[in-house]
Amino acid sequence: MAPVSPVRSAYIYSCRCKKSRKAPSWKFTLDLTHPVEDGILDSANFVNGKTGNLGNIVQVGRMKNKINVTSEKQLSKRYLKYLTKKYLKKNNLRDWLRVVASDKETYELRYFQISQDDEESEADE
Repeated sequence: MAPVSPVRSAYIYSCRCKKSRKAPSWKFTLDLTHPVEDGILDSANFVNGKTGNLGNIVQVGRMKNKINVTSEKQLSKRYLKYLTKKYLKKNNLRDWLRVVASDKETYELRYFQISQDDEESEADE
């Protein structure tokens, strides 16, 4: 077998190593449309003070009634739900709002459904 020239082997090695990898990023969206439209929650207050505390690794942005969270390091969607529930509890909104996954990368704040039939049956008793 013929020896491989050092120039060719260096070229092959450099081609393999120069493949640039994009760092994985995690993107999540929190939809606050219903409570913001009703005036219960302020989306600016929700994000206030959080954008600078997380450094360059996690970016938090607000677009009207939606909050976008982008992370360079792994950030679980479940942790984002935990932080949202913690905020709601702190502001005494946890009794009226719940956090629901609307798709793979999005959470949505919805009202608890209280049926009118239960209230009428309780009034009759």
